[in-house]
Amino acid sequence: MNQYLLVLFVALIGIVATQKYTTKYDNIDLDQIIKSDRLMKNYIDCVLERGNCTPDGLELKKNIPDALLTDCSKCSDTQKNGSRRILKHLVQNKRAWFDELAAKYDPDNAYRKRNEQEFAKEGIVF
Repeated sequence: MNQYLLVLFVALIGIVATQKYTTKYDNIDLDQIIKSDRLMKNYIDCVLERGNCTPDGLELKKNIPDALLTDCSKCSDTQKNGSRRILKHLVQNKRAWFDELAAKYDPDNAYRKRNEQEFAKEGIVF
């Protein structure tokens, strides 16, 4: 009986460890969002809990804490690349919005410290 429970437990851990975020919204046009302050602000307000959220905004808001904690280990390649594009845009062009997001989701700078060198290679300097 104990061996059965151990096998079941290990199997469940394996399933949970391999879960990925939904790719349902991977086809979002990031260029359109980056080019539009109105659209970008809507997403910012959503994740900062200052405004209404679209379904993809809700998914983003739900996953941000875990994605930062796990360095996006559950992200698809599209999500990783998109996150970097948005991050780079915010750092370089909308610093005040980036600072607000960082204050909420990375207040101790743990994510930034872990990834500082990698991001610097991509021109993202915090």
